Amino acid sequence: MNKTYRKSLNTLMEYFDLGPTVAFTIILVSTSIILSGIFFFVKSAPPKQLNFISGPEGSIFHGIAQKYQKALEKNGIKVNIITSTGSIENLKRIYEKDQTKIDLALVQSGSEEEAKKYRRLVTLGGISHQPLFFFYRGKESERLADMKNKIIGIGAEGTGARKLSLKLLKLNGIEEGPHLQTIEGESVVSALLDKKLDGAFLMGEDASINVLKKLLHAEDIHLMNFRNADAYVRKVDILHKLTLPEGVLNFEKNIPSQNITLVGPMVELIATKNLHPALSDAVLDAATEIHGTAGIFKKRGEFPQGTETKIRLSDDAERFYRSGKSFLYRYLPFWLASLVNRMLVSFLPMLIILIPAVRSVPAVFRWIGQMRIRRRYRALLRLEAKYMHEKDPEKLKDLFEQFEKIERDVQQMRVKAIFADQFYSLRAHIDYVRRLMASKMAG
Repeated sequence: MNKTYRKSLNTLMEYFDLGPTVAFTIILVSTSIILSGIFFFVKSAPPKQLNFISGPEGSIFHGIAQKYQKALEKNGIKVNIITSTGSIENLKRIYEKDQTKIDLALVQSGSEEEAKKYRRLVTLGGISHQPLFFFYRGKESERLADMKNKIIGIGAEGTGARKLSLKLLKLNGIEEGPHLQTIEGESVVSALLDKKLDGAFLMGEDASINVLKKLLHAEDIHLMNFRNADAYVRKVDILHKLTLPEGVLNFEKNIPSQNITLVGPMVELIATKNLHPALSDAVLDAATEIHGTAGIFKKRGEFPQGTETKIRLSDDAERFYRSGKSFLYRYLPFWLASLVNRMLVSFLPMLIILIPAVRSVPAVFRWIGQMRIRRRYRALLRLEAKYMHEKDPEKLKDLFEQFEKIERDVQQMRVKAIFADQFYSLRAHIDYVRRLMASKMAG
């Protein structure tokens, strides 16, 4: 059986004009390329889960993360929601790669410091406006400057709300001091109602909708109408002018009783630079579903949008905003589109490389075989030229010994059938040179 197999293998190698070395090399090259394709196919699979850092539990940011969790689960992607104090902590944790690897973060624009610090991060764009609410007690006012020397509540450390509040207060001549107190969540409502605070800043990253509703309905608690909103927008480039329309919260009670002008930044989806392209598309598709409808502070289709502040827009997001989801993800379920896409990306290049690589192996070995014969030809030609022009008997004898060495070398050569014509031609020319040398020696 073994002899039959070996004979069949030899016949097959001869039929394709392949020797054992060539056949082994082809198998080795093919196996390496195929294994590389398989490795890349496995490696390129999108993760089945991602870690999403939001805000405190019960905050608007946390509620947004829960919507993403629900939307992405439809595509088989598990979203682990991680709570935090707010934007600045979110940005710090996704950037610093702490023990819990963060893939996605909700960050209020303006929470970033210098741009060069965040080269490992990208933005997937803006997903909503984030109004800054300032609630206060007593006589109605439209200027933060009127709150000088009064007790004001600001967000906790790690929140974008705190950073923005301090910036706006400073523009109005109000510096940090004991009159600025850290307070958040439900405690803001009781502090204002119990007259422990004269005013407080709130934003969706650390406050819940219920807290905002309670304050909007509370007696003697007012939401500041920023009369000089245009000035804030010009002084702080991340801010946008927003309008809370009259009666939009409660038509029956006409809450608010007038149009209220607010200012606020946008909320961005920040991701790690190596977020898988398939996950990027899935997240932005979910963002379109979640944020694409009309709302109090947005028009239909306004969000998500491909904006960037200090963190650059990712290439995948830029492509998504320009042309939407890729063809496969548009018409196939996420898992099937991912599978087909990976096959195309992994195996198509593999075939493009494999076919010419396999074809080139025999060509390389043929070239090596031809060079072996040509090398003897060159040596023979040089020897013949020297011999025919040499007169010294001693040197002629030495040249003849060199000729015999070439002849012995050729006789010991092992060549394949494909080189038979060149090999026998070389031997014929050796005989021809021998006759020439013999005739000269006889003469």
